Amino acid sequence: MSTTSSAASRSYWPGKGFTALFDYAAGSNRRAAAALVLVSLLAFLPGFFQIPPVDRDEAFFAQATKQMMETGDYVDIRYQGDVRYRKPVGIYWLQAAVVNTASALGVPNARTTIWLYRMPSLIGAIGAVLLTYWCALAFVSRRGAVLAALMMTASTLLGAEARLAKTDAVLLFTVVAAMGALARVYLSQRREGRARPGLALPAIFWTALAVGILVKGPLILMVVGLAAATLAIVDRSARWLLALRPLPGIAWLILLVLPWFIAIFARVGSQFLVASVGEDMLAKVASSQEAHGAPPGLYVLLFFATFFPASMLAGLAAPAVWAVRREPAARFLLAWLVPSWIVFELVVTKLPNYVLPLYPAIAILIAGAVGSKVLSQRIWLVRGIMWWFLVPVIVSIVAVIGAIVIDRDLALLAWPFFALAIVCGLFAWQLYVDDGAERTFMRATGASVLMAFGMYGVVVPSLEPAFPSVELAQVLHDSDCEHPVAASAGYEEPSLVFLAGTTTRFTDANGAADFLRQGSCRFAFIEARQERAFALRAEAIGLRYDRGPRIEGFNISIGRPMTIAVFESAGAP
Repeated sequence: MSTTSSAASRSYWPGKGFTALFDYAAGSNRRAAAALVLVSLLAFLPGFFQIPPVDRDEAFFAQATKQMMETGDYVDIRYQGDVRYRKPVGIYWLQAAVVNTASALGVPNARTTIWLYRMPSLIGAIGAVLLTYWCALAFVSRRGAVLAALMMTASTLLGAEARLAKTDAVLLFTVVAAMGALARVYLSQRREGRARPGLALPAIFWTALAVGILVKGPLILMVVGLAAATLAIVDRSARWLLALRPLPGIAWLILLVLPWFIAIFARVGSQFLVASVGEDMLAKVASSQEAHGAPPGLYVLLFFATFFPASMLAGLAAPAVWAVRREPAARFLLAWLVPSWIVFELVVTKLPNYVLPLYPAIAILIAGAVGSKVLSQRIWLVRGIMWWFLVPVIVSIVAVIGAIVIDRDLALLAWPFFALAIVCGLFAWQLYVDDGAERTFMRATGASVLMAFGMYGVVVPSLEPAFPSVELAQVLHDSDCEHPVAASAGYEEPSLVFLAGTTTRFTDANGAADFLRQGSCRFAFIEARQERAFALRAEAIGLRYDRGPRIEGFNISIGRPMTIAVFESAGAP
């Protein structure tokens, strides 16, 4: 392509807005922060308010928080009558703070409004993007730092976690804060000698560790500790860690973390540590939990999907990263990335979100390679850029087919977003050689945001059969009963407990019939395969009941369609 046509290509509209915004953001830190918040909101908000509670993890977390508010007990963590000690209390406190504030401000039905529980994740995700920018400034130019932060914003994994009321987005926020402070201490010791930093960096570091522990236990200690230990081994010195003021820092960390651990120990003894550390964390190392086992190498394969679209640049940046691997900046980022990645690959239980705290290191490494303009020119790697076009095509097709299968809907409102995403992806691919990685990645970012609008903003919220708990809970709300209660046989998702009430009982067909016989204002939700058993038990005990609607749904947790019949008690004979 000629110079004239190359220049003209930059004026093409696909992705032009993101390119202009990128140029604007690189002008100052204030502009960068404003632009990153704007793009993050565009990327994370579609579907944030509309998507119902998602089974199962999100609904488990939200219901446990709701029970804290119902009981006023902010120490113990429970799901109905069962303890839920897989994670510490931090995320529940954050969610409760948001919901209680909303209730005080008069938000109706705040305790069953799922997007309120998602607010800590949204804030954590946006905060992680901003902290990636701050962390990257220690390694690359402002332009490179903005690029690294945008890679996090556009990543599919962070986009999903920002919309779920879980721990991972908040954990990412704490890890990037801790590693950003650690990076500045490490690099300053090499650039400026032995001068001790002020109190700000140690305060950020130890506070981030404490919050990370309260949110997801010792995982943050593993990521930060392995990085520090690796650097100490490679450098044959750990003296630079003294600049973090470890004695007062550890004392501060203990002061923040210990009160709740003392409170929960006083309440249940060692039960929390046994369940959290033994049954949850350590058990995942040696065995597969909840059918999530996989051999080493899975995260490498998942990386290309979960860190899309920036993952397409990773292979192109690898030779440049290898060439500077001994320089302090690259050494720090590799110490952040490699040891923890190896541990995650060796752990038997694998979930995509486990490696999310390592993605900022990859983003900064890629941004450094892009800024130095030393990306690989190997044709087989460059051809990988075509996935910027292919992924929007595949996602669009899969989304529409999914809408047809689950809801018999063509999802026409999503088509313009998908079409624009495909066009942006096409231009990103076709103009990569002429416009370079930086500008074409902006088009790929535009494609990612447009896909979020189509998928999360239109398709997922419209899939009503995928969220049967919403319709089942509505049956209770529409009844004439002041305090309706329900039992469910064959459908046992936590979203039903969250929406229908903590007293919702999970049982079998016989138990549901017995439950209805105990009084009025009782409802039974019976999955189709258990209806015959329910009818036989009802006849045997002389139960009189009224038939309600039949809910046609699709259980996304197990991946199959289902029919749920509603029955209401009509009083004892």
